[in-house]
Amino acid sequence: MPKDVIIALDFSTANETLAFLNSFSDFHPFVKVGMEIFYAEGPAIVKELKDRGHKVFLDLKLHDIPNTVRKAMRVLAGLGVDITNVHAAGTVQMMRAALEGLTEGSTNGQRPQLIAVTQLTSTSEETLHNELLIPQPMEQVVAQYAKNAAAAGIDGVVCSPLEVPDVKKACGNGFITVTPGVRFADSSTDDQSRIATPVRARELGSDYIVVGRPITQAANPLEAYKRCLSEFVN
Repeated sequence: MPKDVIIALDFSTANETLAFLNSFSDFHPFVKVGMEIFYAEGPAIVKELKDRGHKVFLDLKLHDIPNTVRKAMRVLAGLGVDITNVHAAGTVQMMRAALEGLTEGSTNGQRPQLIAVTQLTSTSEETLHNELLIPQPMEQVVAQYAKNAAAAGIDGVVCSPLEVPDVKKACGNGFITVTPGVRFADSSTDDQSRIATPVRARELGSDYIVVGRPITQAANPLEAYKRCLSEFVN
């Protein structure tokens, strides 16, 4: 499976987003559209990015009753994104409904890949136990959520690079792992808890790494992106 770096476009306006991408010259990186920019600009920002030649991961993390998620995914399928997601905590039934909606809404016979968020990379083991009241170890919880996602028939999960080996062992090497929480060895950890460098993510078997602030807030974003590619893909 080819590896790639996905840049998290954590901006609040289309102007900021497009100005940032204009600095990439002839590069058309895979990008993640999250809640902030999507809620501010709506589907128009996705269309603009696709028109510019970018692959798009639409990161809205749907989590609702199965019928609502199915209908929402039917709408999102029409945006032509490459990957979209739900929360695995929504249950196997909800993930199956999401897949059905995504399939129903796709008009060209090819639906976006669907992945499920296991546990956010900002969630620590302590938070898992003390706030979410889940007593099992993080790796076991993430692997079980991945098994549920596979049982629902979806394509993969979002997890930290640290849990990729457990996910691959549970679900097979063809099961996609999209891994945020990636920082350079000389970068700040910010609000992330379970993190790894691009090199370590590659060694652990991540298929995609999602990188935001180490690229978007770098003095030279293009060079930071190239560094990610060099350390993770090459």
